[in-house]
Amino acid sequence: MSAAFRIGVDENGLGARLGPMVVTAVLAQVDASGARLLGRRLPKRIADLIGDSKQRVSHDDVALGEAWARALVGAEAPSPDAVFSRLSLEGGQLLQAPCPGHVRDQCWTGRGESFSAEPELVAEAVRVRADLKQRGVDVQSVKSSVICTERLNAALAAGRNRFVADLHAMEALVLSHRTRAGADVVAICGKVGGMADYPRFFGPLGGRLHVVLDQRREHSAYRFPGLGELHFVRDADASDPLVMLASLVGKWVRELLMARVARWYAGAGTPSGYHDPVTARFVEATALVRKKRRVPDTCFERVRAKDE
Repeated sequence: MSAAFRIGVDENGLGARLGPMVVTAVLAQVDASGARLLGRRLPKRIADLIGDSKQRVSHDDVALGEAWARALVGAEAPSPDAVFSRLSLEGGQLLQAPCPGHVRDQCWTGRGESFSAEPELVAEAVRVRADLKQRGVDVQSVKSSVICTERLNAALAAGRNRFVADLHAMEALVLSHRTRAGADVVAICGKVGGMADYPRFFGPLGGRLHVVLDQRREHSAYRFPGLGELHFVRDADASDPLVMLASLVGKWVRELLMARVARWYAGAGTPSGYHDPVTARFVEATALVRKKRRVPDTCFERVRAKDE
């Protein structure tokens, strides 16, 4: 799957209880040697900085994801909020549109934030990006789409579960990067749930002419005139370097936004937001504060679909 422009797309927070789902896409211009590089095991110097986010970062340590976010948007960004602003597909005004004014700071204030990645790690990510460019993989853009808890709950109420919300964000990101590239792209996306027949659930791409290239549980692929190809690949975040990069950056974005929620309820703990004991205690510990602050339940905790 060689192409002049390649995109890697992945999600973070799909199965969480609290906090947003984040879908991230990395765009690269790729020549023939770059295509060969992406199709085989990466050299150690590059592989040491790029890998499966599940193994490279954690709730307690997202320094590598932050380093890549800063290296890709511009290491001169002065704050985590500035980095996030450059990454955001939607922009602050649209992200905050559903928020009651008195609850907005729960998710969107950058007060009290600081970088955690050492300057040396950021510099190494910058060097690896330059090395990739020399080898034929010029990473040109990275964007993250954030679907907050309120939006996820509203989508579910309208009949669109989290998997569909994930897919629609992937589509929007690919379309955005296609516009930036000005040419057809090949997008490699992590598989969305157990889907095989994606056109049934398309949103931004719904109704567009396309050809089915493959449609199996481990790989579904489609060609769109004027857009390029979309491939949905099982375990892409462990095999495709651009998907790995997207996942690393997305993990940092999700942890940044989840930490804002934790700070707004100071003293209640620092939950991951997933279905674990620490998060359960956080939900219990914040119940009275949320009631006092009139926080809508739909702005705080995800509603689970009946079939989950």
